[in-house]
Amino acid sequence: MAVELRWCHSLSEASFPAQAYEALRQRLAGSTPFNHLGWLRAAEQALLPGQQLAVLMGYEHGELRLCLPLVRSRERFGPLRVAVVRHLGYPLSDRIALLIELPVDAAGQVLRSIRRHLPHALLQLSEVPSAVASDPWLNCWARRSSTFEQRLSCRVPVHRISAADRQEISGDPRYKLRRARKRIAACGAVERRVLADAATITALLDAVSAVETASWKGDDAVGIFSGSQRRQWMYQGFTDLAGQGLVCLVLLELDGRCISYRLGLLERGRFYDYNLAFLPAYRDLGSGRVLLESVIHWGLDSGWEWVDASRVSLDNSSHQLHERHTGFIEHWRLSCFSWRPSGFTLGLALRGWHWLKPLVRKRATPAASEAAHTTQEHAHANEGHRQRG
Repeated sequence: MAVELRWCHSLSEASFPAQAYEALRQRLAGSTPFNHLGWLRAAEQALLPGQQLAVLMGYEHGELRLCLPLVRSRERFGPLRVAVVRHLGYPLSDRIALLIELPVDAAGQVLRSIRRHLPHALLQLSEVPSAVASDPWLNCWARRSSTFEQRLSCRVPVHRISAADRQEISGDPRYKLRRARKRIAACGAVERRVLADAATITALLDAVSAVETASWKGDDAVGIFSGSQRRQWMYQGFTDLAGQGLVCLVLLELDGRCISYRLGLLERGRFYDYNLAFLPAYRDLGSGRVLLESVIHWGLDSGWEWVDASRVSLDNSSHQLHERHTGFIEHWRLSCFSWRPSGFTLGLALRGWHWLKPLVRKRATPAASEAAHTTQEHAHANEGHRQRG
């Protein structure tokens, strides 16, 4: 097997094989909107000072069969500050496919090249779906690591669109939807579906980013538009994807002004529900559930197959798709610790923590119970004082 590995330092270099990259992406069924070259180029432009991009390309018989855009930076883990390598797009790409089409025999050669070109303590891949997490390539990398950890990030609810979605949903969600529709009708707001294009995307992003900024996401600076670098990434990335017809929005507007929205990406019949927000003054409308149903009906009208929550919290997720999901996709975080002293030490510390954690929790439980009991006694005493007062 003749595998040739090459490195370049930017996805925007004139020598980067953009057409070959797109052909590779199209051949791999698991690729997502976050693998699109336009999205990744926007992510590259938003890199922070000190972050180094290097793109590994693998050729077999002159054909591009592997492309991994990797970012090296230094991160702090407790008292240690070590080199970490991640896939470009972290942390705002909700699901990645590893664009690897080479036989597994090349896995060791590729990992050695990464370790030579980007010396690191930790190679970490986030938001990797289950089908990729069990790939023989990653199993090979796990065996060649001083420590390997595969940790569940979230279980994403997904919904298979079917003719049954024409019928009203049953149970408690039905009444929540009815109440939300009545409130929306009473205030005079109207829904609008928009398939963005290059001419309309900027105005749409201006509208939805203003809503997000006014919402709790803006207050807590956790939104996709929070900060100049994230905002630049979103505008550049969505503009490129809109030019390819991949950006869909459902808007709730009042007097021509957006008050709530869902923003998603469409790839191969799957709608990735990427972002939503609403103005605080209209929080009681319950618009999110209504707009999600609008997405599903849009999918019915347009022949989409799936609506996907894209990313949710691992615990206590409140995404409305939980009410009507037909399945889940697990996202994993894969950590490969190198054999360098820093990687070996960090991996050893992780294994030590996994050993200690049950003991710490076991000791913490009685203390927490005692504290809770004491708090409850104080609460009863205070309640007695209030009643007597």
